[in-house]
Amino acid sequence: MTPAARVQTSIELLDTIIGAARSKGAPADRILADWFRGNRFAGSKDRRAIRELVFSAIRACGPAPETGRAAMLRLAQVDRSIAPLFDGSNYGPAPIGDDEAVAADGAAPVWLEGLLQESEIGAQEAKSLLERAPLDLRANTLKADRATLQLPAAAECTDAPNGLRLDAGTPVEQWAAFRDGKIEVQDTGSQLACLAVGAKPGETVIDLCAGGGGKTLALAAAMDNLGRLIASDTDRNRLARLAPRAERAGATNIETRLLDPNREMDSLADLVGQADAILIDAPCSGTGTWRRNPEARWRLDEKELARLTAVQSHLLDIAAKLVKPAGRIVYVTCSLLDEEGAKQFDAFLARYPHFAARAPNIPIGRPRGKGTRLSPLHDGTDGFFIACAE
Repeated sequence: MTPAARVQTSIELLDTIIGAARSKGAPADRILADWFRGNRFAGSKDRRAIRELVFSAIRACGPAPETGRAAMLRLAQVDRSIAPLFDGSNYGPAPIGDDEAVAADGAAPVWLEGLLQESEIGAQEAKSLLERAPLDLRANTLKADRATLQLPAAAECTDAPNGLRLDAGTPVEQWAAFRDGKIEVQDTGSQLACLAVGAKPGETVIDLCAGGGGKTLALAAAMDNLGRLIASDTDRNRLARLAPRAERAGATNIETRLLDPNREMDSLADLVGQADAILIDAPCSGTGTWRRNPEARWRLDEKELARLTAVQSHLLDIAAKLVKPAGRIVYVTCSLLDEEGAKQFDAFLARYPHFAARAPNIPIGRPRGKGTRLSPLHDGTDGFFIACAE
């Protein structure tokens, strides 16, 4: 493909991604993967270039653009090598008109930028949410030790006790260490959220929103496979991914439970007052993960945020029933909005005054309310709010 043809293809893919964001359809990664599978004429260099163009254009825009062309024109304002490729050539984009609409810049839609500002996320910190993320790994202590682990590429240690960092795009899934379960892909901030749980061998620990089980596997390693670890979720498909991952990681103390939304206690009744520790990795806006999913900020609206905060409150209420006296609840969101973080946790403490907040035992982060906030700008991690109650 010519460079101009790559730009035109990226514009067409952006049209699909923008439409999917508005209709809550497929994410950008899936749209790109589907296109690459269906268009084998695009070689590996073409695929890399198109992917880079698409995600660079997404990051360059604030609110969702009207069209993919408007998004690419915004990128052309940032990257001067793009504009000359609007040359009207075969398979290339038409020349740029005098008064063409160009997508607006910014970190997010205006209403969402306002909430970030109210949460004391300044312009520089907001922009850091759209930078490309590195690739973080966790050395799986059930099978390996970070200090002696041999990998095909040099990795630097992160602030997580078992964390390693590589360049984005490093093909770790092709490595023997990955296939053998010695390493897991996991952001350092996510690893620190698990560290805050303080899971110990022999305890009963509940990962209330386990999803695909990334944090569950970290908890199993911290427990050295000793004790009881319950991984629960309302999403059958995501929870089903845990079993093969656990087998590869050598995690043997995990029990999965599928929950019925709004009737979660039906499946958890036997655990009332039994848990030493509960991790709530709550569904959230994902503002802290925009480095990996930049179009996610186009999917969020006020109605969805209200739904998410209601779910978070509900999950905290469930945890209050399951934790034993003197047990601990760790509340985590990959969000930098106070509505999902500091304010949500304050509301929980007001509802349950017998719980007291304690500072999470993690090596980095800044105090936010009665918890700790991590961000790409200050900590080099995804954005997280982490709070502990006991």
